[in-house]
Amino acid sequence: MKFLEQIQKHTPVEWKRLGEVANLKRGETITAKNKTEGNIPVISGGQKPAYHTAEYNREGETITIAGSGTAGYVSYWNEPIFVSDAFSVKPNLSILSVRYVFHFLLKHQGWIYNLKRGAGISHVYPKDLANFLIPVPPLRVQQEIVRILDTFTRLIAELTAELTARKKQYAYYREQLLTFKEGEVEWKRLGEIFDLKNGYTPSKSNQGYWKDGTIPWFKMEDIRKNGRVLNKSMQYVNSCAVKDGKLFSANSIIVSTSATIGEHALITVPFLSNQRFTNLSLKSEYTNKFLIKFLFYYGFVLDEWCKNNTTVGNFAGVDMNGFKKFLIPVPPLRVQQEIVRILDKFDTLTTSISEGLPREIELRKKQYAYYREQLLDFPGEKGNE
Repeated sequence: MKFLEQIQKHTPVEWKRLGEVANLKRGETITAKNKTEGNIPVISGGQKPAYHTAEYNREGETITIAGSGTAGYVSYWNEPIFVSDAFSVKPNLSILSVRYVFHFLLKHQGWIYNLKRGAGISHVYPKDLANFLIPVPPLRVQQEIVRILDTFTRLIAELTAELTARKKQYAYYREQLLTFKEGEVEWKRLGEIFDLKNGYTPSKSNQGYWKDGTIPWFKMEDIRKNGRVLNKSMQYVNSCAVKDGKLFSANSIIVSTSATIGEHALITVPFLSNQRFTNLSLKSEYTNKFLIKFLFYYGFVLDEWCKNNTTVGNFAGVDMNGFKKFLIPVPPLRVQQEIVRILDKFDTLTTSISEGLPREIELRKKQYAYYREQLLDFPGEKGNE
């Protein structure tokens, strides 16, 4: 890339402290008394707006740095916003492009995170970033760098939007197929049709449990990495780790009922799972009334119920009394078969997209990071790392 070679060798660059070439300004606190409903994003300590209000205190292109929470997180906005538990960075537009500064700050995101200080809730403060050194090439060079890097960020955003749309489409059709009118089908309580057993974690201190294991032991990472229909896990135990000599039976459903709530999976082999899961095995008298795959798909409805019905203790947990009373429809087997057939097709299509698009997104992110590193690697003073 000729442009890359030119900026690395021939571009005149001045290094400036950010506080000299940009206005760093702390946000303002919103209290219950002055909070109003509206559509203006409130930028605070998270990676997304905390909520929305009716007033703004910044407009135009604005870079924000989260003050607490995900302290140091760098964001870019090109709309009116209300900066609260964060601070804004407004570059001097006569010498700096806002998007150029944004990309350069992202290049040093790790360093900015390390500015956190303070007991209890750590913060990043404007005065700490004021000494941050930034190269200031001519504006035309900045604009070309921004053009190249924005090409990658725009493509990443488009791919991410496509992935989100596909998932929403699948969820919509799944909800339609799993919604039954009153009186249309019989309903049974979850605790009536399933045997419920808690998962457990064999002692990590007893290495004999984990040596030469052939029995899959499932945890949340298995669902996150490998999907919701599983026959192998990331960790295995041997028969010594099985309580009372019994395994959870194949074709059972595991539901996360504590900690990370609102996830489930169908396990197609004999298995164990950790204590965050409740294991649902279909009772023998109901095997001729249900397809386990239909119950798996209805598990997405159960997930939403679990998210909205938790109890508070040392950590969040599902209301298990209500869980056992959760109602499950009993449509005729031919109806279940048709629902499964349709959702299997959607699932296959969505899975292929969900596997392909994330790989493409990850590739584009790596390309963006590579070119950002190269394009913003100016000679001279570098005292930020």
